[in-house]
Amino acid sequence: MIGKDKLYTTLEKVMANSKADQTEAVFLGSSTGLTRFANTHIHQNVAENNTTVYFRVAIGKKLGVASTTSMSLTDLKRCLRAATDIAKRQVENPHFDRFPEAQDYPEAETYFEKTARFSPKQRASKLKRIFSKTINNNFDAAGAFTTGGGEVAVLNSNGLRAYQPYSTASGNIVIMGDDSSGYVNFVSHNIDDLDFAALSNTALQKCKKTKKPKEIEPGKYEVILEPAAVANLLEWMNFIAFGSKAFQEETSCLAGRVGEQIMGQNISIYDDALNPAGVAFPFDLEGVAKKKVDFVSDGVANGVVYDTISANKENKQSSGHAIMPDESGEGAMPMNVFIKPGNSSLDQMIANVEHGILVTRFHYINGYLDTRKALMTGMTRDGTFLIKNGKLSGGIKNLRFTDSMLDVFSHVAEISSESVSIPGWWNALGCNRVPAMRVSEFNFSGKTDF
Repeated sequence: MIGKDKLYTTLEKVMANSKADQTEAVFLGSSTGLTRFANTHIHQNVAENNTTVYFRVAIGKKLGVASTTSMSLTDLKRCLRAATDIAKRQVENPHFDRFPEAQDYPEAETYFEKTARFSPKQRASKLKRIFSKTINNNFDAAGAFTTGGGEVAVLNSNGLRAYQPYSTASGNIVIMGDDSSGYVNFVSHNIDDLDFAALSNTALQKCKKTKKPKEIEPGKYEVILEPAAVANLLEWMNFIAFGSKAFQEETSCLAGRVGEQIMGQNISIYDDALNPAGVAFPFDLEGVAKKKVDFVSDGVANGVVYDTISANKENKQSSGHAIMPDESGEGAMPMNVFIKPGNSSLDQMIANVEHGILVTRFHYINGYLDTRKALMTGMTRDGTFLIKNGKLSGGIKNLRFTDSMLDVFSHVAEISSESVSIPGWWNALGCNRVPAMRVSEFNFSGKTDF
């Protein structure tokens, strides 16, 4: 950790030499440890320190971005000059006005010393207990476990100063038998929030109960989607529907439908980066304070997230969802997406299914089939069960699904009261916080041999 004062002093010193009209500096630093395991053995420990500094400058309405992984003053100044040279050669961006002004940020507890300094030995200690369970049951364990910390700083020539340290613990556990498997994944700023005994027991029980999976025919079934499965679908929705670029290019299923009922009345989806139940973070990578954004409210399309430039296109204000400066052309993206919970339990939902399927998670999802319909395809994995007369009756071989998420979220019969944080593409700076769902109709279009 470099720390706020030293980061500000160093970057301000460099920015003082800028020849541009406006200058922005973004610092991303992290120090993480990764433990990988397979066949119930740790086979890799990796320690990684990453530092990236972006300079984005404006000459009039021309923007240039350059980055460096060095914190030496010489390299930082060279990087700033490169960004300035790039800006001079750009065409004007009609939607750029100015970088954000100085602002206040809400407090967010994002850094826990124990998590940031969690050692390989400590990670191994957690895994050893899991390995004991798998060995006793003649199963294998595989997966990854990451801990560490980092810091983010954003400064610009308009007086904006933003700094936040963070810690992270995340990973996944797969427990495998000859013909069965079980899966869990996890993420938190605080390692003490994670119950590894409960997590491993969940994966272990799934592996036990899906032995000798049966083959069933594809078709439309009532399904229970556990939180990991819901998050897999939601992550693709984030990418194809809830960002500003997809909305403005009218490829999003929300575009042109704001105010219309597009999902069931029991569905509310929103981004809430300040909710401590998720993986909170107070500002985006332009230094704009994050705001809660409703994508779908009681099934009605509401809107999307924005950064400064995409917001200017619609005469709106940024919602605090800018991503890396060199990816600003991709528009704003949500990082902390929630689905409003319901009032059922997972056991209650299973009991309400006469003939259906429980899905632990999906993989190999393709969300580009028809983005206007949020049509996706993918496969079940690591714990797919047949449900008969309100009880899990054993494992089944995996199935391929093809369905519109607008239809799926229009047929949600029950939602669990409990939500789970599931790692997303942004991981340390966000997650998907989702419940389980009972969907009355879900289309499985094919089957697999495993």
